[in-house]
Amino acid sequence: MRCSDRVDAGIGRSSIEVQENLNPESIETATRMALEAIGEDPDREGLAETPRRVAEMYAELFSGLTKDPAAELTVSFDEGHQEMVIVRDIPFYSMCEHHLLPFFGVVHVGYIPSAQGKVVGISKLARVVDVVARRPQLQERMTRQIADAVFQALEPDGAAVVIHAEHLCMMMRGVKKPGTKIITSAVRGTFRSKTVTRSEFLSLIASGR
Repeated sequence: MRCSDRVDAGIGRSSIEVQENLNPESIETATRMALEAIGEDPDREGLAETPRRVAEMYAELFSGLTKDPAAELTVSFDEGHQEMVIVRDIPFYSMCEHHLLPFFGVVHVGYIPSAQGKVVGISKLARVVDVVARRPQLQERMTRQIADAVFQALEPDGAAVVIHAEHLCMMMRGVKKPGTKIITSAVRGTFRSKTVTRSEFLSLIASGR
């Protein structure tokens, strides 16, 4: 259950190699070996380019490994706004680290600026989600990492994150329970200490669903 910049489809190998954490040749070799291990012929027409494609795909799916999500929040604005800010239904795709199968869903991020009223561009919160999602992940850890990045970078009075997700490791293998939803949350500051604040956030992200 515990189951970035974007790299365009069809990129060349030179584009892959700029990512210092990636070893495309090793990925290709490992993919070829895995195909052979399941009894396939990695040289047949349909699979001949699969090792290269997998290396290119991994460059995109795991591009968040060498990035700090809090770095996306370095540019902020002192607007004097001290009320709750919520970005709801941010879509994401990530990879379960237990089986390397996808899990996907939406992320809701909320924060209450400090007395200084420091806010951040709303697209930056979506970028934080992207960075954290593009790693071998657990949903629980992903929830916590997003909340910590917002809380540490913006120094708000409080931060909260809720993730609704579906995991292919539960849908296409194992217990085979399609439609199962996993919900995780992480709260910091005022969202943890004040029940009414936490309730307001949960009510707002639930409205219209």
